[in-house]
Amino acid sequence: MSRLPQWVGGLGAGLTRIAQRLEDQRRRAEAAEEENDPEELRSAGYATRTRAAHGDTYAGAYTGAQRDGGPSDAPGAHGTADAPSGTPEEAHRPPDSVPAPPTYAPAVAPRPDPVAAVPWGVRVAAEASWRLLILAAAIWVLAKVITSIQLVVLAFVAALLITALLQPTVAWLKRRGVPRGLATALTFIAGFVIMGLVGWFVVWQVQDNIDSVSSRIQEGITELKGWLLNSPFHVTEDQINNIAKNLQDAVGANTEAITSAGLEGVTVVLEVLTGILLAMFTTLFLLYDGRRIWNWVLRLVPSAAREGVAGAGPRAWRTLTAYVRGTVIVALIDAIFIGIGIYFLDVPLAVPLAVFIFLFAFIPLVGAVVSGALACVVALVTQGVFAALMVLAVVLAVQQIEGHILQPFILGRAVRVHPLAVILSVAAGGLVAGIGGAVVAVPLVAVTNTVVGYLRSYSREQALRMAPPPHGATALGVAPTPPKGSAPQD
Repeated sequence: MSRLPQWVGGLGAGLTRIAQRLEDQRRRAEAAEEENDPEELRSAGYATRTRAAHGDTYAGAYTGAQRDGGPSDAPGAHGTADAPSGTPEEAHRPPDSVPAPPTYAPAVAPRPDPVAAVPWGVRVAAEASWRLLILAAAIWVLAKVITSIQLVVLAFVAALLITALLQPTVAWLKRRGVPRGLATALTFIAGFVIMGLVGWFVVWQVQDNIDSVSSRIQEGITELKGWLLNSPFHVTEDQINNIAKNLQDAVGANTEAITSAGLEGVTVVLEVLTGILLAMFTTLFLLYDGRRIWNWVLRLVPSAAREGVAGAGPRAWRTLTAYVRGTVIVALIDAIFIGIGIYFLDVPLAVPLAVFIFLFAFIPLVGAVVSGALACVVALVTQGVFAALMVLAVVLAVQQIEGHILQPFILGRAVRVHPLAVILSVAAGGLVAGIGGAVVAVPLVAVTNTVVGYLRSYSREQALRMAPPPHGATALGVAPTPPKGSAPQD
C-alpha cells in the first residue's frame, strides 16, 4: 500500500506531460493557421483533433490526480491548468455538434441553376415549340369538327356570301322607307329567284344543244383521227383502234363501279338539296336579324377582348361585302365578253359556257384557267384548231384586262391578297372541302387579313393609351405646337 500514492503521482505527472504536448501542438496549429502554412497544419492536425475529442477525459484525470495528492509542481502543470481548452466557439459547442470546415479547405463552386444552364436560344425554341404544338393540336381538332359537319359549315359560309351580296339591297330599301321585314322578303325572294332562273337556263341550254354537240364531237373525233394518221408522229390506224378498244374494255370492266358512283351521285344530290335549303333559311335570318345575331355573338366573347372584336367585326363584314360585290361584277364582265366572243366564233353552247365562266370566276386564278380551257376544248372539238386558238386569244385578253384593270379598280385595296396566298388558300380549301372549300378560301383569307391587321393596330393603341404620360423634357418634345405664323390663343 505504500507504493500506491507514488504510482498515482506518476500517473498524474504522465497525464500532465501529455496535456502539455497537446497544448503545444494546438499553439503551433494556431500559429500555422495565422501564417497559412499547410505543412505545419497537417503535422498538427491529428493532435488537435485528438485534443478536441479527449480533452474532457484528460482534464478529469488531471483533476483527480491533484485531488489524490499527486505532485502539483510538475513541469508545465500550472501552465496547462491555466491554458484555455480551445477557441470560444469550441468551448461552448455541444459535444455532438459537427465542427465547421477549416478555412484552408479548397473552395468548391456551387452548381448552376438548371434553367440558367440551358442556352437562351434553346429555351426560346422550346417555349415556341410547345406553344406551336398546342396550336397545331387545336387546329387539328377544329379541322376534324369541320369535316364531320362539312355540309352545315359550307351551307353557313354560302349563306354568309349570299347575305353579303344581298344586304346592300336590303339597306337601300330601308333607307327608302320600306319596313325591314318587307325589304328582307323582297330581297330574299328576288335574289333566289334570279339564281334559280340562271340555273334553269343553263340546264335548258345544255339539254337543247346536247344532240348537236354530240354529233359535232363525233365529227371532231373523226377529224382528229385523220389528222393523227397524216401527222409526222407516224401513228397507225391499228394503234388508234387499239386505244379505242382499250377504252371500251375499261368502261365495260368498271360498270359496277360506275353504277355505284351513280348511286353515290344520288346521295350527293340529296346532300346538295339539303345544303341549299339550309343556306336559304340561314340567309333569310341573317338578312332580317343579322345585327341582333352579331350582338349575341359578342356576349360570348370575354369582356377583356370584347371591344377589339366589336371593332374588328364591322371591318371584316365590309371586306367580305366588297369582295363578293367586286367578284360578282368582275365575273359578270368576264362572262359577257367571253360569251360574246364565243358566240361570234360560232361555237355551240355559248350561253352555258358563259354561265360556267361566271361561276368559275368565284375561284380566283384556278377558275379562270378551268373555264377558259373548257371553252377552248369545246371550240377545238366542234370548230377546229383555228376557232380554238381564237377562243384562247379572247379568253387571255379578257383575263388580262380583268387582272390589271378591273380587279384593282373594283375590289380596291380592301381585299388585296398576295397571289401566293391566293394559290395556297385555294389549294388548301380544295383539298379540305372540294369545290366549296376552293370558293370560300380566298374570302376567308381576305377577312382574316383584315381582322388581324385591325387587332394589331388596336393592341398598339391600347398599349400607348395605358402607358404613363411623358414628363419634363419628353413632354415638351411630344407636346403639340401651333404652326408657325399662327396667333397665340388666350
